[in-house]
Amino acid sequence: MLAMLAAVEEKWSLMFLWLVVAFAVDGIDGPLARKYDVKTNAPEFDGVLLDLIIDYLTYVFVPAYALFKSGLLPGWTGWFAIIVITFASAMYFADNRMKTKDNSFSGFPGCWNMLVLVLFAVQPNFYVIVGLVALLAVAMFTPLKFIHPVRTVRWRSVSLPVALAWTIFAGWAAWVDFHPGSWAHWGLVATSLYLLGVGIMQQLIPARATSG
Repeated sequence: MLAMLAAVEEKWSLMFLWLVVAFAVDGIDGPLARKYDVKTNAPEFDGVLLDLIIDYLTYVFVPAYALFKSGLLPGWTGWFAIIVITFASAMYFADNRMKTKDNSFSGFPGCWNMLVLVLFAVQPNFYVIVGLVALLAVAMFTPLKFIHPVRTVRWRSVSLPVALAWTIFAGWAAWVDFHPGSWAHWGLVATSLYLLGVGIMQQLIPARATSG
């Protein structure tokens, strides 16, 4: 809600700072819930459903609104992006095949908050933005794998620090109001490319069989 209020006032840096806070919380709420066995101690609450509701708001709804209102996408392109992002994400979040056996995601997991933040930082041509939105929307419904930095065990010793670095770069970029000379932008691009591609790399490179 704090991010949305900032977005309505077009205070984009403040909005993204709140979304970065939400992203950080999202990284620890699951481990905490499992540590304190919420399924046993509070069985009347569905943590998975609660997580999906919050993720849709912070990963999809608020960033889609920001992209639409930011001026990065003129005319029909803004409408195209906001409709594609919100509809495709709703269908993806309702798909019970979204998780793989290794706790990764099957298809792009609708992390539009991450994409939109990078777009605000880099500000590419609007055709590039539309192309990325279309490509990732299609990727949501493909068998391509995208890791969960916390729950995907394979290469987690690298993926988790990279996700932490992304969070720091994101907060830094928003803090300096996306100043074009900020080194945070390069860090954002590099860590984003890793997080987008590492799951696909894991599909291309088979895991070593363990003995015993």
